[in-house]
Amino acid sequence: MSAEPFVIERTYNAPIDKVWDAITNPDKMREWYFNVSDFKTEVGFEFEFTGGDDIKEYRHLCCVTKVVPGTTIAYSWQYDEYEGYSEVTWELFPDGDGTRLKLTHSGLETFPNLPSFKRENFVGGWTHITGISLKEYLDKE
Repeated sequence: MSAEPFVIERTYNAPIDKVWDAITNPDKMREWYFNVSDFKTEVGFEFEFTGGDDIKEYRHLCCVTKVVPGTTIAYSWQYDEYEGYSEVTWELFPDGDGTRLKLTHSGLETFPNLPSFKRENFVGGWTHITGISLKEYLDKE
């Protein structure tokens, strides 16, 4: 797998504080993202959730690694019982009356060579999450 991080950018017709709240408030995250156990914007805060594909559900183990209030949140992304370490970074930028999101998922190449961990699965997942799930959530709020 390529060592290139996966990067996707989306622009939303919502102010930055609304997008920040959607990506950091656990009650709101559960509506469009994953059913996170809990979430706090504190470096070192650990959280988990399950998610997967048609083949298997995986327990995701995460730890907040960086917080710049209102603009950047990053966390580790690992799988219980599997080797590999990756990191997801959400960066928000004002864009007129809206917000531009840049999501970077690095370290994908560290996961085992299994069908569920192929790069195209992450591309499809993040494309859906940022382009459909989060967008629809922000549009209805």
